[in-house]
Amino acid sequence: MSKIYPSENKRNELKPKGDDDCRSRRSTLTVWKRSSMSFQGTDGFTVFDQQGRLVFRVDNYSRNHPCVAASGLVLMDGAGNALLSLKPQILSMQNQWNAYREEDDCGKSSPRCKVFSMRSSSMAFFGGGKDKAEVFMGSASGRGRQQRGTTPDFRIEGSFRNRNCKIRNAEGEVVAKIARKRVMNSTVMLSDDVFSLVIQPGYSSELIMAFVIVLDRISTKPYTPALCS
Repeated sequence: MSKIYPSENKRNELKPKGDDDCRSRRSTLTVWKRSSMSFQGTDGFTVFDQQGRLVFRVDNYSRNHPCVAASGLVLMDGAGNALLSLKPQILSMQNQWNAYREEDDCGKSSPRCKVFSMRSSSMAFFGGGKDKAEVFMGSASGRGRQQRGTTPDFRIEGSFRNRNCKIRNAEGEVVAKIARKRVMNSTVMLSDDVFSLVIQPGYSSELIMAFVIVLDRISTKPYTPALCS
C-alpha cells in the first residue's frame, strides 16, 4: 500500500511547525481527509509536509450530528495546538463560515479576533459541480463589505469534489492549487480523500489550509438518488 505522506522517512516527532519558512518558498502539502486518529468514518483532516511531518490536523468524528456541525471545527498544528476556530454562520443563505484566532485574551468567537469570512458566491452551489467561493479578510468581513461593493480578498474556483481548485487573490493571481495526488514516480492516482495542496511563496499555509477546510464544508456534494422499495 502506498504511503499517504510524500516522504519515505518515518514521521518525525509531533511539534509545531512555524509558518515563516513556508512563506519564503513554495509549499507542497499532502492532505488526507481523515482525522489523525484514523478511525473508520472520521471526517477531519491530516496534513503532511514534503518531509512527511504532520503539520496540521482537524479531528472530527461526526459530520452529520447537529451539535458537532453547530460548534464548528478547530484547525490545529501537528502537536495539537489550536490555531483557528472555524464556525458556520447561523442562518446564512450562502453557507458562510467564520474563522477566529485561538488567543486567550480574545475570548470565544470575539469579533475582533475574526481572521476571515468565507462563503459561496451565490445562494447555492450549482453549475455542474463547479464551486465558487469568496473570502473576506479581517473583522469587517462578509455581508457588510459585499453591500459596499468591496472586492473579496480571495476567490476560489473549480471543483473541490474532483480535487481541482485554484485559489486566487484580489488581483487574480493563483496563490494555491488543489489537485489529485499521484503515487510517487507513477501515473497512478490515489483515492480522492488524499490530495495535494500547493501554496505559492508569500502566503500562509495555515490560512490556505483553513480555506480548504471551509471549502469542504460548503462545496457541492455528489447527488445520491433516493432508493425506492
